[in-house]
Amino acid sequence: MEAVESAVVSCECCGLEEECTGEYIGGVRDYFGGRWLCGLCSESVKYEAGRSKRAPAAAPTGVEEAVRAHMAFCRMLKRGGPAERVAEGMCQMLRRSASGKPRAALTSSSSRRTAAATSAPLSIGL
Repeated sequence: MEAVESAVVSCECCGLEEECTGEYIGGVRDYFGGRWLCGLCSESVKYEAGRSKRAPAAAPTGVEEAVRAHMAFCRMLKRGGPAERVAEGMCQMLRRSASGKPRAALTSSSSRRTAAATSAPLSIGL
């Protein structure tokens, strides 16, 4: 069996690091004009680029413009990019579930709404 070489690359938008094969890295860089984007950022850029085809006045034109717009958006965020904020939210959720505190049993829909309104929401920043 042939060993597949992999490398760790860092997203040029949010800084998230991923381990990928050289072939995959090359494909991503070819698509995004020489830039490496993580999965979350690349999906966002693809969505924005696709939106510009449907409504030219509402979104950036082309992949390169969508990459620049997304990179600017990531720089605006105080801490990291969207991927880091999603990861932080998942960690927060896991810490809450691991704390062992059972949730109160609710009997009516109105008490569920009240409990939901008073409990602290997960903050993933999206």
